[in-house]
Amino acid sequence: MPRKPFWETKTLTEMTVGEWESLCDGCGLCCLIRFEDEDTGEVTPTRIACKLFDTGLCRCTDYANRKRHVPDCIKLTPHNIDQMMWMPKSCAYRRLHEGKDLPDWHPLVTGDPESVHIAGVSVRGQTVSESALESAEDAMDFAAPEFLIDRGDDPWEPEAG
Repeated sequence: MPRKPFWETKTLTEMTVGEWESLCDGCGLCCLIRFEDEDTGEVTPTRIACKLFDTGLCRCTDYANRKRHVPDCIKLTPHNIDQMMWMPKSCAYRRLHEGKDLPDWHPLVTGDPESVHIAGVSVRGQTVSESALESAEDAMDFAAPEFLIDRGDDPWEPEAG
């Protein structure tokens, strides 16, 4: 009988640092600038990405030192995920925390780091760097409520090779 993958047998707090980090699917949605309505608490993502985000690679350009360059960058941990309900509904950390499975298109499931991009879940090539804005408030001109759609249960149909 094949062994179950770690994300099916461990809680988030039981995972090693390497296992935890591997849960990131590379979608880039958490690297977007978001606005929260003070009255309703509603969070609106934008197409504006953190200045450290590489839109082509869909990754942080200096992940290990990101807090030095972006002090308000949030480090997601098993202990603060309860407070991060703005995380994408398709996010592996959020899904596992909520008792759901990883999406079929998740790179840990498919074995292909490109699957999140092929499935159309990532923001690869769809963002503008915050460095390009004249002021931070200009980010609202790039509101992207479509990024709130839960793509976690979308079927994975890899392209025929």
